[in-house]
Amino acid sequence: MRAPAFWWRHPGLASALLSPIGAVVGAIALARMGKAGGRVEAPVLCIGNPTVGGAGKTPTAIALLQHLAAGGATPFALLRGHGGSARMPLRVDPAIRGADAVGDEALLLARHAPTIVAGGARRAGAEMAVAAGASHVVMDDGFQNPSLHKDVSVLVVDGAVGTGNACVTPAGPLRAPLLPQLARADAVLVVGDGAAGDKVAAEAAQAGCTVLRGRLVPDPAAVAALRGVPLIAFAGIGRPEKFFATLEGEGLAIRARHAFADHHPFRPAEIARLAETARAQGAQLVTTEKDRIRLAGPAFAGPEFSGVLDAIATLPVALALDDPHGLDALVDLAEFRFQARRT
Repeated sequence: MRAPAFWWRHPGLASALLSPIGAVVGAIALARMGKAGGRVEAPVLCIGNPTVGGAGKTPTAIALLQHLAAGGATPFALLRGHGGSARMPLRVDPAIRGADAVGDEALLLARHAPTIVAGGARRAGAEMAVAAGASHVVMDDGFQNPSLHKDVSVLVVDGAVGTGNACVTPAGPLRAPLLPQLARADAVLVVGDGAAGDKVAAEAAQAGCTVLRGRLVPDPAAVAALRGVPLIAFAGIGRPEKFFATLEGEGLAIRARHAFADHHPFRPAEIARLAETARAQGAQLVTTEKDRIRLAGPAFAGPEFSGVLDAIATLPVALALDDPHGLDALVDLAEFRFQARRT
């Protein structure tokens, strides 16, 4: 399901009609968030967001994993494994399990650190990570899930859209009312520019959260390979428009855009049509890393797709923080709280 357009506008009739449901959803979410979570023998750092859909959580989790590893730690990634069919919790092995089993985000994270997909059993997943030698557990999502105690929580916000109409789903994109979520967070990371993100940053600062700023930076080599080439872009992420804007921001020539729902399970017929369109127009197909990973499943294993998939370019992105040391204080805080709760 794609996010409705009215989520990103000022509240109107649709939001008003759905707000009673949103009030119930928000109340349930806050009640769950107030429960005490299980504790494990490692600092737990959670990268979440206050809204439904993508805001840059996975690139942020990757940046934190890399930061910890660079300091000599052995961090493990922990996530639900959205869309995965495998029995969980389990440790991700990209050589034997694809996105259909563990989800696309898990395979991305596993490129950078040992990764556990836990389904709804996040505490059990964290215990598995600790038993395997994790010095730190980095959660990709799960801020609103009460099953695992978090030593530090960071909320990631898309600067271009912020919290949209500031209503709780289904009336808007928020998972729960914003201020109570901020009260449970240690930091807010605003990714990208925009007045909407500035507003959330101001609210976060007023609530006592550390405010970090950053942006998603495309891989220079990938940009260079696509320059001067007509592109047909497609994406099934939280906000496909953000991917298209990134391409345009690099001065790349987009001939057509195809937006799909977040975690869209691509069908062979869809990719075949896109490939045929690209051939007819002399264009190059380009997508995100997360989308490309989902094209490695058994549905695309036939020989007729080998050349098609090889011809689909990706545009990897990485989080660049405005303050390169912005993660240090959060790691120190997590380690301090972990030691405090052990004594």
